[in-house]
Amino acid sequence: MTTLTALPPGDRLSFPRLQQLLDATAGNLSTHLRKLEDAGYVTTTKGHQGRVPSTHVEVTRAGRRAFEDYTDQLRALLAPPTTTTSSEDR
Repeated sequence: MTTLTALPPGDRLSFPRLQQLLDATAGNLSTHLRKLEDAGYVTTTKGHQGRVPSTHVEVTRAGRRAFEDYTDQLRALLAPPTTTTSSEDR
């Protein structure tokens, strides 16, 4: 998701390029993408370039939003706690 959300909205990556960037096996990447597609976070488009089959992957608007929510939650967890002074502490 990090790789796909780094792209401008509407851009997509070919499956081999995504596989290369992630240093993932085809089977492992396919499994992850299937789960993300089932959740509505990515779309895959299958076609042909000449006679060669091709698959492209694109993050959906819902996927981009879910990833932003996720990273916001991570930032909140990793942020140092704010200190407040209560009347009991004085």
